[in-house]
Amino acid sequence: MNNTPSLSVTVIIPAFNEEKSIAKVIEEIPSLVDEIIVVNNCSTDKTATVAASAGATVLNENRMGYGYACLKGIDHAAKQEKQPDVVVFLDGDFSDYPQELTKIIAPINNNEADFVVGARVKELREEGSMTPQQIFGNWLACFLMKGLFNSTFTDLGPFRAIKWETLQALKMSDKTYGWTVEMQLKVLRQKISYQEIPVSYKKRIGVSKVSGTIKGTIFAGAKIIGWIFKHYLS
Repeated sequence: MNNTPSLSVTVIIPAFNEEKSIAKVIEEIPSLVDEIIVVNNCSTDKTATVAASAGATVLNENRMGYGYACLKGIDHAAKQEKQPDVVVFLDGDFSDYPQELTKIIAPINNNEADFVVGARVKELREEGSMTPQQIFGNWLACFLMKGLFNSTFTDLGPFRAIKWETLQALKMSDKTYGWTVEMQLKVLRQKISYQEIPVSYKKRIGVSKVSGTIKGTIFAGAKIIGWIFKHYLS
């Protein structure tokens, strides 16, 4: 793939108290990206200031929730004079390798898929970068999607890319922990072309707000399983 794609790309990064990592994430995003949007989601540290200094467009979303933050970024993109061709979602904790964005968007740029998930495969994952509950939760969700929807997904990885028109057609609605699985389920239900691309993964900077707490783990698990059965029964 050519390093300069023909498609315009916007990156959306939900961020809650990521002042120690957010600049590193922004700095390693390839220059081919047209706009980097950091959605400051109720941070109590200097996340917004650091992100702005690093060159990102910073939005504030005062309703706590990963989905709320993603929807805020999408709304901003929709209001621009020219909407992007592709939207990439990326976490702000520096666990992903932002430079791998070129791998994530390649199938879209080459008209091979409308949606791409960066799969955190074991052989490219730093030891300890995913908690046991994350590994099990991913396995269970993907096992259920395979059995109920004939899916080939192996991960719910947050590093993902999607065509703008496809994203709009999904009519995303989840406000919290179910955002990633909702997107994948709707892709399956609408028979949208998709691929997984293996990506590297390392230990995040700081403590996870979801898998790092018992409450977050339970709520996320319940939300994910709930979305799967809701789509199956609908």
